[in-house]
Amino acid sequence: MDEILWFSKKNELMLQRSINENVIRKRRWYAGGKPEPPSCGCLPPCRAPSRETAALLPFLSRPEAGAAWVAAAMEYMAGPAAPTQGNILCCQCGVPIPPNPANMCVGCLRAQVDITEGIPKQGTLHFCKQCERYLQPPGTWIQCTLESRELLALCLKKMKASLSRVRLIDAGFIWTEPHSKRLKLKLTVQKEVINGAVLQQVFVVEYIVQPQMCEDCHRIEAKDFWKAVVQVRQKTLHKKTFYYLEQLILKHKLHQNTLRIKEIHDGLDFYYSSKQQAQKMVDFLQCTVPSRCKASQRLMSHDIHSNVYNYKSTFSVEIVPICKDSVVCLSPKLAQSLGNMSQICVCIRVTSTIHLIDPSTLQIAEIDGNTYWRHPFNSLFHPKQLEEFIVMDINRVQEKKKVAGAGPRSNKHTLAEAWVQKTSELNTDHQYFCCTHLGHILNPGDLVWGFDLANCNLNDEFANKMNPHNIPDVVLIKKSYDRTKRQHRRNWKLKQLERDREGMDTDDERQYQDFLEDLEEDEAIRKNVNIYRNADIPVESDTDDDGPPRISLAEMLEDLHISQDATVPAEEVSGTPFSISLRFTAFQGLTEKLRNNHGVSPVQPTAS
Repeated sequence: MDEILWFSKKNELMLQRSINENVIRKRRWYAGGKPEPPSCGCLPPCRAPSRETAALLPFLSRPEAGAAWVAAAMEYMAGPAAPTQGNILCCQCGVPIPPNPANMCVGCLRAQVDITEGIPKQGTLHFCKQCERYLQPPGTWIQCTLESRELLALCLKKMKASLSRVRLIDAGFIWTEPHSKRLKLKLTVQKEVINGAVLQQVFVVEYIVQPQMCEDCHRIEAKDFWKAVVQVRQKTLHKKTFYYLEQLILKHKLHQNTLRIKEIHDGLDFYYSSKQQAQKMVDFLQCTVPSRCKASQRLMSHDIHSNVYNYKSTFSVEIVPICKDSVVCLSPKLAQSLGNMSQICVCIRVTSTIHLIDPSTLQIAEIDGNTYWRHPFNSLFHPKQLEEFIVMDINRVQEKKKVAGAGPRSNKHTLAEAWVQKTSELNTDHQYFCCTHLGHILNPGDLVWGFDLANCNLNDEFANKMNPHNIPDVVLIKKSYDRTKRQHRRNWKLKQLERDREGMDTDDERQYQDFLEDLEEDEAIRKNVNIYRNADIPVESDTDDDGPPRISLAEMLEDLHISQDATVPAEEVSGTPFSISLRFTAFQGLTEKLRNNHGVSPVQPTAS
């Protein structure tokens, strides 16, 4: 191996040149008729060989063998030798180290230069216990969880000025006890130091969490926290519209920004921390129910130096005083504009518009809020004046001819002529004749709720001016069912807003039950309401057509209940009886839904 490495490029060229020169001299020697050369292989005169020549003598005497040996050596040395880097001595401590621009070891370099100088190793974070938010200077409070990206960004922003002199490579949290009020950050930074050498260093920054109440929580504790209030009012004795409005607010989650909801005798008050949130609530109300709004504000304080004003805003929203099942009397001008319909109408629904139907012709019309306030009308009766009638005889009426200029008619109702009698007057022969829009659900012997117009004093300006022959004796409103049995079979429920109330009396409970019955009878209203299945009541078959209307299981939602078992980690739950029961329950729900909707039953799950 030593002999092979001895040949360098220079020696190879020298060997080849010596071989070529010796061959030429031998040819000349033989051409001149000279005797054989000496055994040493040199031509006369023979001189004492040098060390390099002595090593080449075997190859000079046999040129072919020398050339073969050189070719073998060149083949063995085909790959270049790997370069090796030498070490130098540290200029401070003399330890051998790889060469670097500073000519110093890492220990001496860190002793000479500290790249974290000027970066604070301790800081303070302000935390509000009430709302669990952190203060982001100068005056913004943000929601952050422990060891989250938002909290890490907040900590780094507090030391942004000092970190501008170094290059941040990595940042992360070091685990601390949640109740220790300490947050530790592990930072990795780089900086160019002596003669262009880049030094990397890892250090820990500790933050102390100090409690501080934010402005919003401070206002709440001081009982002077709201900046705007929305006062929703409806001048009526029944609260059906408010119950419907409550479900719309819950579905669209508009109650999340409210500071407080207070219930009073004729409406609700929504308190907000900013005027913009209150304005958003007002816009929602004007889009969902026919209403009008008035705004006002009161000056609370004024800074003359900075020209800052502090106001409290109040929005008064008045909903039209018409509810479902109300009997109204329209003005002659409004009735003519709606297609020459009768002035005595029944309100069948209140959404973003008022839906009216003429019980004598089935003509329907919709009145928006602007039209109502231009031509206002009131309800002729309140719900407590409903009387129970029994249907003695009923005849379905074929479709009547439309009068010129008449509006559209309802396809969901059937016109009928009925003879009814009050249940309180069964011992008499007094019966009433009326036209009704409930011909599709009424049969002889059924009980029905209605208003008696023949034996009442109508205190209405439009009704008093009408021809008495055009005023019906009785207006039927809805079919009567057994309320006790209906409540017992109701396997669904609704959510309610958390609000301050003085107490719910029996009349409020009766009105709430009326609203639940309206949901069961009107499918159009149910589409805008989230209905949840009540797991405490077993599910019965929906094949009972003679009973009261019911809500199908496909229209209900599953209510979410997070129990203590649901907080078990997935790796601990997987494969346990708890997880198997969850999967089997989910499969049962899917099977039942498919069977109800499509009549299809999925493949049964295997034991695996």
